[in-house]
Amino acid sequence: MARRRIGFWYRFAAVLVKPPLVVLLKRDWRGMENIPAEGGFITAVNHNSHVDPFAYAHYQYNTGRVPRFLAKAGLFKKGFVGAAMRGTGQIPVYRESTDALSAFRAAIDAVERGECVAFYPEGTLTRDPDGWPMTGKTGAARVALQTRCPVIPVAQWGANELLPPYAKKPAVLPRKTHHVLAGPPVDLSRYYDREMNPDLLREVTEVIMAAITAQLELIRGEKAPENVYDPREVRIAQRRKAAAKSKAQQEEGQGT
Repeated sequence: MARRRIGFWYRFAAVLVKPPLVVLLKRDWRGMENIPAEGGFITAVNHNSHVDPFAYAHYQYNTGRVPRFLAKAGLFKKGFVGAAMRGTGQIPVYRESTDALSAFRAAIDAVERGECVAFYPEGTLTRDPDGWPMTGKTGAARVALQTRCPVIPVAQWGANELLPPYAKKPAVLPRKTHHVLAGPPVDLSRYYDREMNPDLLREVTEVIMAAITAQLELIRGEKAPENVYDPREVRIAQRRKAAAKSKAQQEEGQGT
């Protein structure tokens, strides 16, 4: 199947975005040989800075296989940004609505047409204190199992040093390096003939996230923590701690 043409909007966006990225970030880009030359596929990418979607898109653009990102539906509604999102073929995600599954249907359709769909499986910036990938959501696994397409794990590091998570101002100097490493496709063949259910989707998601983390270990030259940061578990622990503290305070007040 022929690859998707880059098109006017993608080229126009590149003209606007690439020059500041080249000025702000040096590049250490590896693994482009693992990006399929033809046919539909998924890239699964870690997320540690508000800058990294642009920096990663630059990497992917240079492979000749432009990505279609899943992005918040609000970005598509009006103005130049909305026109650019629609023109470049990005996929709107309607969170917590009856249209929530439409993004996955659109992603499946795009892959089956021979396009690249880029997933940030964490769904948001990592909450891990040291910037490692946290637990992922199951969307990428669902599309991968439905289409049986190649899943390319991609790790990136460096945009977070330019603009750390939730920072308001970039740290421009000294100039940072954007490291990207795309690994070989994740082997999911052992899951293809199993019933697709929540347990299977979680297991496949863990396999995909482990592959991304393995690439990031190579970039950083160190091992990731054995226990993956799970924001849901952290929230539960915080609530329990707050409830225990409140109960202790009430008992102390009754005692006096």
